[in-house]
Amino acid sequence: MKLHTRTQTAQQSRNASPVVLVHGLFGSLDNLGVLARELVADFDIVQVDMRNHGLSPRSDVMNYPAMAHDLLDTLDELGIDKATLIGHSMGGKAVMAATKIAPQRIDKLVAIDIAPVDYQVRRHDEIFSAINAVSEAGITSRQDAAATMRQHGLEEGVIQFLLKSFVGGEWRFNVPALWDQYPHIVGWETVPAWDHPALFIRGGNSPYVDESHRDALLAQFPQARAHVIAGAGHWVHAEKPQPVVRAIRRYLDAEGHSV
Repeated sequence: MKLHTRTQTAQQSRNASPVVLVHGLFGSLDNLGVLARELVADFDIVQVDMRNHGLSPRSDVMNYPAMAHDLLDTLDELGIDKATLIGHSMGGKAVMAATKIAPQRIDKLVAIDIAPVDYQVRRHDEIFSAINAVSEAGITSRQDAAATMRQHGLEEGVIQFLLKSFVGGEWRFNVPALWDQYPHIVGWETVPAWDHPALFIRGGNSPYVDESHRDALLAQFPQARAHVIAGAGHWVHAEKPQPVVRAIRRYLDAEGHSV
């Protein structure tokens, strides 16, 4: 599947691999815009809408092998042989899954607040409930949608995040497919060891990555380096963008290109 993309050319060329930015569940290519704005000074940037999100095609299938193939199909469409992949949450799992399918096409890898594990927990049922309530009520305005989601107990930051994908009274994600495939989204199929330096960034207040995930993470990414952003939660790049950008830049500048 070829994904909907937004591409930007580096303001000054470093002969570096393009950077592909991959959003998480319920997101769109705009969600990592803060990283795109900072990194485009030195890197060509590709932002993608993942399948069943934004303006990309819809599918009943939503697992990480499929999402990884989507990323590679999109690189083919853009004529990109090798890229640096940066993904948040679901997007982080998608870029990690790509190391199994085409390890030679990944130059560097950054996973933001996610581990390569099967979480076996449902963190988004309240969000699904609020989204469905908006749809069932036939709401068309963002103001009314926000009011309905508040009644379902969603935090204001989550509401504003979701509203970015509420356009003309329609959600720009495939809610039935995401609900049906949710066990695959929180799940994980172990990948062979990708023996190149990888950066794992996590929010200090986030429950998504902790010491219990260490062994599984290092088994699959033995050269992984961790960077914790203090005082940030799961949306660490939105809450603390500058520390995240600095960590990514240090990683991209310090490591030689993988071979």
